[in-house]
Amino acid sequence: MQHQVRIALDAMGGDHGPSVVIPGAALTLQRHPGVVFVMYGDSALCLPLLEAHPQLAKATTFHHCDVSIAMDAKPGMALRHGRGVSSMWRAIEAVKLGEADVAISAGNTGALMAMSTFCLRTLARIDRPAIAGIWPTTRGESIVLDVGATIGADARHLVDLAVMGAAMARILFHIERPSVGLLNVGVEDMKGVEDVKLAARMLRENDYPNMIYHGFVEGDDIGHGTVDVVVTEGFAGNIALKTAEGTAKQLASFLRDAMKRTWMTRLGYILARSAFHALREKLDPRKSNGGVFLGLNGIVIKSHGGTDALGFASAVDLGYDMVKYQLLSKITETLARDDSVPAHPIEEIEE
Repeated sequence: MQHQVRIALDAMGGDHGPSVVIPGAALTLQRHPGVVFVMYGDSALCLPLLEAHPQLAKATTFHHCDVSIAMDAKPGMALRHGRGVSSMWRAIEAVKLGEADVAISAGNTGALMAMSTFCLRTLARIDRPAIAGIWPTTRGESIVLDVGATIGADARHLVDLAVMGAAMARILFHIERPSVGLLNVGVEDMKGVEDVKLAARMLRENDYPNMIYHGFVEGDDIGHGTVDVVVTEGFAGNIALKTAEGTAKQLASFLRDAMKRTWMTRLGYILARSAFHALREKLDPRKSNGGVFLGLNGIVIKSHGGTDALGFASAVDLGYDMVKYQLLSKITETLARDDSVPAHPIEEIEE
Protein backbone atom coordinates (compact mmCIF):
# COMPACT_ATOMS: atom_id res chain seq x y z
CA MET A 1 0.00 0.00 0.00
CA GLN A 2 1.48 3.31 -1.11
CA HIS A 3 -0.09 5.56 1.52
CA GLN A 4 -2.49 5.48 4.42
CA VAL A 5 -6.13 5.09 3.42
CA ARG A 6 -8.03 8.38 3.35
CA ILE A 7 -11.81 8.09 3.70
CA ALA A 8 -14.28 10.86 2.84
CA LEU A 9 -17.55 10.71 4.78
CA ASP A 10 -20.90 12.30 4.06
CA ALA A 11 -21.83 12.79 7.70
CA MET A 12 -25.38 13.94 6.89
CA GLY A 13 -26.44 10.93 4.82
CA GLY A 14 -28.95 8.30 5.90
CA ASP A 15 -31.91 8.20 8.25
CA HIS A 16 -29.82 9.10 11.29
CA GLY A 17 -26.98 11.24 9.92
CA PRO A 18 -23.99 12.00 12.16
CA SER A 19 -25.42 10.08 15.14
CA VAL A 20 -24.61 6.88 13.21
CA VAL A 21 -21.82 8.02 10.86
CA ILE A 22 -19.48 9.31 13.57
CA PRO A 23 -19.62 6.34 15.98
CA GLY A 24 -19.43 4.04 12.97
CA ALA A 25 -16.24 5.76 11.81
CA ALA A 26 -14.88 5.45 15.34
CA LEU A 27 -15.38 1.67 15.17
CA THR A 28 -13.47 1.50 11.90
CA LEU A 29 -10.64 3.53 13.38
CA GLN A 30 -10.32 0.95 16.15
CA ARG A 31 -9.99 -1.80 13.53
CA HIS A 32 -7.68 0.16 11.24
CA PRO A 33 -5.70 2.62 13.38
CA GLY A 34 -3.80 4.15 10.47
CA VAL A 35 -6.84 5.39 8.57
CA VAL A 36 -7.64 9.11 8.29
CA PHE A 37 -11.00 10.72 7.60
CA VAL A 38 -12.22 13.78 5.75
CA MET A 39 -15.71 14.55 6.99
CA TYR A 40 -18.37 16.83 5.51
CA GLY A 41 -21.47 17.97 7.40
CA ASP A 42 -23.20 20.48 9.62
CA SER A 43 -20.70 21.56 12.26
CA ALA A 44 -23.43 22.25 14.83
CA LEU A 45 -24.52 18.60 14.66
CA CYS A 46 -21.20 16.89 13.99
CA LEU A 47 -18.59 18.59 16.16
CA PRO A 48 -20.19 17.75 19.54
CA LEU A 49 -20.32 14.10 18.48
CA LEU A 50 -16.71 14.21 17.31
CA GLU A 51 -15.66 15.58 20.69
CA ALA A 52 -17.14 12.46 22.26
CA HIS A 53 -14.68 10.38 20.19
CA PRO A 54 -11.31 12.09 20.74
CA GLN A 55 -9.25 9.53 18.79
CA LEU A 56 -11.53 9.94 15.79
CA ALA A 57 -11.38 13.73 16.11
CA LYS A 58 -7.57 13.58 15.91
CA ALA A 59 -7.76 11.48 12.75
CA THR A 60 -10.42 13.66 11.07
CA THR A 61 -10.35 16.83 9.02
CA PHE A 62 -13.81 18.36 9.23
CA HIS A 63 -15.47 20.64 6.66
CA HIS A 64 -18.73 22.45 7.34
CA CYS A 65 -21.50 22.16 4.73
CA ASP A 66 -24.76 24.08 4.82
CA VAL A 67 -26.54 21.72 2.41
CA SER A 68 -27.48 18.06 2.87
CA ILE A 69 -29.39 15.86 0.41
CA ALA A 70 -32.83 14.66 1.49
CA MET A 71 -33.49 10.93 1.33
CA ASP A 72 -36.48 11.49 -0.98
CA ALA A 73 -34.82 14.02 -3.31
CA LYS A 74 -34.91 13.21 -7.03
CA PRO A 75 -31.44 12.68 -8.53
CA GLY A 76 -31.69 15.61 -10.95
CA MET A 77 -32.91 17.98 -8.25
CA ALA A 78 -30.18 16.81 -5.86
CA LEU A 79 -27.59 17.39 -8.56
CA ARG A 80 -28.80 20.89 -9.34
CA HIS A 81 -29.06 22.08 -5.74
CA GLY A 82 -26.29 20.02 -4.16
CA ARG A 83 -23.51 20.23 -6.71
CA GLY A 84 -20.43 21.81 -5.18
CA VAL A 85 -22.04 22.60 -1.82
CA SER A 86 -23.69 19.54 -0.28
CA SER A 87 -21.96 17.15 2.09
CA MET A 88 -22.60 14.30 -0.36
CA TRP A 89 -21.07 16.09 -3.34
CA ARG A 90 -18.02 17.30 -1.44
CA ALA A 91 -17.25 13.81 -0.13
CA ILE A 92 -17.30 12.50 -3.71
CA GLU A 93 -15.34 15.49 -4.98
CA ALA A 94 -12.61 14.78 -2.43
CA VAL A 95 -11.95 11.54 -4.31
CA LYS A 96 -11.85 13.35 -7.64
CA LEU A 97 -9.39 15.94 -6.29
CA GLY A 98 -7.13 13.27 -4.79
CA GLU A 99 -7.86 14.37 -1.23
CA ALA A 100 -9.47 11.03 -0.35
CA ASP A 101 -9.28 7.47 -1.68
CA VAL A 102 -12.91 6.50 -1.18
CA ALA A 103 -16.21 8.28 -0.45
CA ILE A 104 -18.87 6.74 1.77
CA SER A 105 -22.47 7.85 2.24
CA ALA A 106 -25.66 6.39 3.69
CA GLY A 107 -27.70 8.95 1.78
CA ASN A 108 -30.15 8.89 -1.11
CA THR A 109 -29.03 6.13 -3.50
CA GLY A 110 -30.23 7.79 -6.70
CA ALA A 111 -28.64 11.10 -5.76
CA LEU A 112 -25.38 9.42 -4.76
CA MET A 113 -25.21 7.53 -8.05
CA ALA A 114 -26.04 10.65 -10.08
CA MET A 115 -23.47 12.79 -8.29
CA SER A 116 -20.80 10.08 -8.40
CA THR A 117 -21.26 9.55 -12.13
CA PHE A 118 -21.33 13.27 -12.88
CA CYS A 119 -18.35 14.10 -10.67
CA LEU A 120 -16.06 11.12 -11.18
CA ARG A 121 -17.19 9.92 -14.63
CA THR A 122 -17.02 6.30 -15.66
CA LEU A 123 -13.95 4.32 -16.64
CA ALA A 124 -13.11 4.60 -20.34
CA ARG A 125 -14.59 1.24 -21.27
CA ILE A 126 -17.62 1.22 -18.97
CA ASP A 127 -20.88 2.72 -20.19
CA ARG A 128 -22.81 2.64 -16.91
CA PRO A 129 -21.80 2.11 -13.28
CA ALA A 130 -23.28 -0.70 -11.21
CA ILE A 131 -23.97 -1.41 -7.55
CA ALA A 132 -22.36 -4.60 -6.25
CA GLY A 133 -23.76 -6.10 -3.05
CA ILE A 134 -22.44 -8.83 -0.74
CA TRP A 135 -24.87 -11.73 -0.37
CA PRO A 136 -24.74 -14.27 2.51
CA THR A 137 -24.92 -17.86 1.23
CA THR A 138 -24.79 -21.38 2.61
CA ARG A 139 -21.13 -21.50 1.51
CA GLY A 140 -20.14 -18.10 2.85
CA GLU A 141 -20.68 -14.99 0.72
CA SER A 142 -21.11 -14.08 -2.92
CA ILE A 143 -21.15 -10.81 -4.84
CA VAL A 144 -24.27 -9.90 -6.80
CA LEU A 145 -24.39 -7.08 -9.35
CA ASP A 146 -26.13 -5.00 -10.53
CA VAL A 147 -28.58 -4.65 -7.61
CA GLY A 148 -30.25 -1.50 -8.80
CA ALA A 149 -28.02 1.15 -10.35
CA THR A 150 -29.54 1.02 -13.84
CA ILE A 151 -32.36 -0.81 -15.57
CA GLY A 152 -31.63 -3.06 -18.55
CA ALA A 153 -28.34 -4.30 -19.97
CA ASP A 154 -26.98 -5.37 -23.33
CA ALA A 155 -24.47 -8.19 -23.69
CA ARG A 156 -21.45 -5.87 -23.54
CA HIS A 157 -22.63 -4.34 -20.26
CA LEU A 158 -23.18 -7.78 -18.72
CA VAL A 159 -19.60 -8.72 -19.63
CA ASP A 160 -18.38 -5.48 -18.05
CA LEU A 161 -20.30 -6.38 -14.89
CA ALA A 162 -18.63 -9.79 -14.83
CA VAL A 163 -15.18 -8.22 -15.13
CA MET A 164 -15.84 -5.71 -12.34
CA GLY A 165 -17.51 -8.24 -10.04
CA ALA A 166 -14.65 -10.68 -10.45
CA ALA A 167 -12.14 -7.96 -9.55
CA MET A 168 -14.09 -7.21 -6.37
CA ALA A 169 -14.30 -10.92 -5.52
CA ARG A 170 -10.53 -11.29 -5.88
CA ILE A 171 -10.14 -8.65 -3.18
CA LEU A 172 -12.85 -9.74 -0.75
CA PHE A 173 -12.54 -13.51 -1.04
CA HIS A 174 -8.81 -13.77 -1.83
CA ILE A 175 -9.51 -15.98 -4.84
CA GLU A 176 -7.24 -15.68 -7.87
CA ARG A 177 -9.94 -16.78 -10.34
CA PRO A 178 -13.45 -16.29 -8.92
CA SER A 179 -16.30 -18.19 -10.53
CA VAL A 180 -18.87 -16.03 -12.35
CA GLY A 181 -22.41 -16.93 -13.37
CA LEU A 182 -25.08 -15.13 -15.39
CA LEU A 183 -28.50 -15.07 -13.70
CA ASN A 184 -31.05 -16.65 -16.04
CA VAL A 185 -34.41 -18.44 -16.10
CA GLY A 186 -32.65 -21.77 -16.55
CA VAL A 187 -29.18 -23.27 -16.87
CA GLU A 188 -29.68 -24.64 -20.39
CA ASP A 189 -27.85 -22.77 -23.17
CA MET A 190 -31.00 -22.17 -25.22
CA LYS A 191 -32.86 -20.37 -22.40
CA GLY A 192 -32.97 -16.64 -21.70
CA VAL A 193 -33.12 -13.41 -23.66
CA GLU A 194 -30.71 -12.85 -26.52
CA ASP A 195 -28.45 -10.37 -24.67
CA VAL A 196 -27.88 -12.84 -21.84
CA LYS A 197 -27.09 -15.65 -24.28
CA LEU A 198 -24.72 -13.41 -26.22
CA ALA A 199 -22.97 -12.33 -23.01
CA ALA A 200 -22.49 -16.00 -22.11
CA ARG A 201 -20.84 -16.66 -25.47
CA MET A 202 -18.57 -13.63 -25.09
CA LEU A 203 -17.46 -14.72 -21.62
CA ARG A 204 -16.70 -18.24 -22.85
CA GLU A 205 -14.78 -17.06 -25.91
CA ASN A 206 -12.75 -14.36 -24.10
CA ASP A 207 -11.61 -16.82 -21.42
CA TYR A 208 -10.54 -14.10 -18.99
CA PRO A 209 -7.49 -15.15 -16.93
CA ASN A 210 -8.85 -13.57 -13.72
CA MET A 211 -12.20 -15.36 -13.63
CA ILE A 212 -13.81 -18.72 -14.36
CA TYR A 213 -17.06 -18.47 -16.29
CA HIS A 214 -19.41 -21.03 -14.71
CA GLY A 215 -22.41 -20.58 -17.01
CA PHE A 216 -26.02 -19.73 -16.27
CA VAL A 217 -27.32 -19.78 -12.69
CA GLU A 218 -30.89 -19.58 -11.41
CA GLY A 219 -32.38 -17.62 -8.53
CA ASP A 220 -31.90 -20.38 -5.94
CA ASP A 221 -28.22 -20.61 -6.85
CA ILE A 222 -27.64 -17.17 -5.29
CA GLY A 223 -28.41 -18.41 -1.78
CA HIS A 224 -26.59 -21.69 -2.37
CA GLY A 225 -23.41 -19.81 -3.25
CA THR A 226 -23.01 -21.77 -6.49
CA VAL A 227 -20.67 -19.07 -7.85
CA ASP A 228 -18.59 -16.29 -6.32
CA VAL A 229 -20.12 -13.61 -8.56
CA VAL A 230 -23.70 -13.47 -9.86
CA VAL A 231 -24.24 -11.08 -12.78
CA THR A 232 -27.60 -9.62 -13.77
CA GLU A 233 -29.07 -6.30 -14.85
CA GLY A 234 -30.33 -3.85 -12.24
CA PHE A 235 -34.07 -4.50 -12.53
CA ALA A 236 -33.81 -8.22 -11.80
CA GLY A 237 -31.00 -7.71 -9.30
CA ASN A 238 -32.92 -5.21 -7.22
CA ILE A 239 -36.04 -7.40 -7.18
CA ALA A 240 -33.93 -10.38 -6.09
CA LEU A 241 -32.34 -8.31 -3.31
CA LYS A 242 -35.62 -6.91 -1.98
CA THR A 243 -37.28 -10.34 -2.18
CA ALA A 244 -34.47 -11.93 -0.18
CA GLU A 245 -34.60 -9.17 2.47
CA GLY A 246 -38.36 -9.51 2.76
CA THR A 247 -38.23 -13.29 2.98
CA ALA A 248 -35.60 -13.14 5.74
CA LYS A 249 -37.81 -10.79 7.78
CA GLN A 250 -40.86 -12.98 7.14
CA LEU A 251 -39.09 -16.13 8.30
CA ALA A 252 -37.78 -14.36 11.40
CA SER A 253 -41.32 -13.24 12.23
CA PHE A 254 -42.68 -16.76 11.71
CA LEU A 255 -39.96 -18.17 13.93
CA ARG A 256 -40.60 -15.67 16.74
CA ASP A 257 -44.32 -16.42 16.67
CA ALA A 258 -43.71 -20.17 16.71
CA MET A 259 -41.35 -19.90 19.68
CA LYS A 260 -43.99 -18.05 21.72
CA ARG A 261 -46.87 -20.40 20.91
CA THR A 262 -46.68 -22.85 23.84
CA TRP A 263 -44.59 -23.46 26.92
CA MET A 264 -42.94 -26.37 25.09
CA THR A 265 -41.80 -24.14 22.24
CA ARG A 266 -40.53 -21.59 24.75
CA LEU A 267 -38.53 -24.34 26.45
CA GLY A 268 -37.21 -25.47 23.06
CA TYR A 269 -36.05 -21.94 22.35
CA ILE A 270 -34.18 -21.80 25.66
CA LEU A 271 -32.46 -25.12 24.97
CA ALA A 272 -31.52 -24.10 21.42
CA ARG A 273 -30.65 -20.50 22.25
CA SER A 274 -27.04 -20.81 21.11
CA ALA A 275 -28.15 -22.17 17.72
CA PHE A 276 -30.62 -19.31 17.26
CA HIS A 277 -27.92 -16.83 18.22
CA ALA A 278 -25.59 -18.29 15.59
CA LEU A 279 -28.37 -18.04 12.99
CA ARG A 280 -29.03 -14.42 13.92
CA GLU A 281 -25.32 -13.65 13.59
CA LYS A 282 -25.21 -15.32 10.16
CA LEU A 283 -28.19 -13.34 8.88
CA ASP A 284 -27.26 -10.00 10.47
CA PRO A 285 -27.53 -7.55 7.53
CA ARG A 286 -25.16 -5.12 9.22
CA LYS A 287 -22.19 -7.40 8.59
CA SER A 288 -22.68 -7.28 4.82
CA ASN A 289 -23.77 -3.64 4.70
CA GLY A 290 -22.32 -1.61 1.88
CA GLY A 291 -22.80 -1.53 -1.87
CA VAL A 292 -19.80 -0.71 -4.06
CA PHE A 293 -20.34 1.61 -7.02
CA LEU A 294 -18.31 -0.12 -9.72
CA GLY A 295 -17.21 1.39 -13.03
CA LEU A 296 -16.32 4.89 -11.84
CA ASN A 297 -12.99 6.73 -11.86
CA GLY A 298 -12.96 6.46 -8.09
CA ILE A 299 -14.43 4.34 -5.31
CA VAL A 300 -17.80 5.16 -3.75
CA ILE A 301 -19.56 3.02 -1.13
CA LYS A 302 -23.28 3.21 -0.41
CA SER A 303 -24.31 2.27 3.13
CA HIS A 304 -27.90 1.31 3.91
CA GLY A 305 -29.71 4.44 5.04
CA GLY A 306 -31.36 2.83 8.07
CA THR A 307 -28.33 1.03 9.49
CA ASP A 308 -26.77 1.60 12.91
CA ALA A 309 -23.17 2.41 13.82
CA LEU A 310 -22.03 -1.21 13.50
CA GLY A 311 -23.57 -1.47 10.05
CA PHE A 312 -22.05 1.82 8.91
CA ALA A 313 -18.66 0.66 10.16
CA SER A 314 -19.02 -2.40 7.93
CA ALA A 315 -19.51 -0.11 4.93
CA VAL A 316 -16.45 1.93 5.91
CA ASP A 317 -14.42 -1.27 6.34
CA LEU A 318 -15.51 -2.35 2.87
CA GLY A 319 -14.29 0.92 1.42
CA TYR A 320 -10.98 0.49 3.25
CA ASP A 321 -10.49 -2.95 1.68
CA MET A 322 -11.38 -1.71 -1.81
CA VAL A 323 -8.65 0.93 -1.54
CA LYS A 324 -6.03 -1.17 0.21
CA TYR A 325 -6.27 -4.00 -2.30
CA GLN A 326 -6.47 -1.70 -5.33
CA LEU A 327 -9.90 -2.40 -6.79
CA LEU A 328 -9.60 0.14 -9.60
CA SER A 329 -6.30 -1.21 -10.90
CA LYS A 330 -7.66 -4.77 -10.89
CA ILE A 331 -10.66 -3.70 -12.95
CA THR A 332 -8.66 -1.67 -15.44
CA GLU A 333 -5.98 -4.33 -15.95
CA THR A 334 -8.67 -6.86 -16.87
CA LEU A 335 -10.49 -4.47 -19.18
CA ALA A 336 -7.23 -3.48 -20.87
CA ARG A 337 -6.71 -6.94 -22.36
CA ASP A 338 -10.05 -6.79 -24.21
CA ASP A 339 -9.50 -4.41 -27.12
CA SER A 340 -12.98 -5.14 -28.47
CA VAL A 341 -14.74 -3.27 -25.67
CA PRO A 342 -16.16 -0.03 -27.11
CA ALA A 343 -16.10 3.32 -25.33
CA HIS A 344 -19.52 4.66 -24.34
CA PRO A 345 -20.54 8.27 -23.81
CA ILE A 346 -21.99 9.28 -20.46
CA GLU A 347 -25.71 9.68 -20.75
CA GLU A 348 -27.43 12.73 -19.32
CA ILE A 349 -28.73 12.14 -15.81
CA GLU A 350 -32.44 12.75 -15.80
CA GLU A 351 -34.38 14.22 -12.95
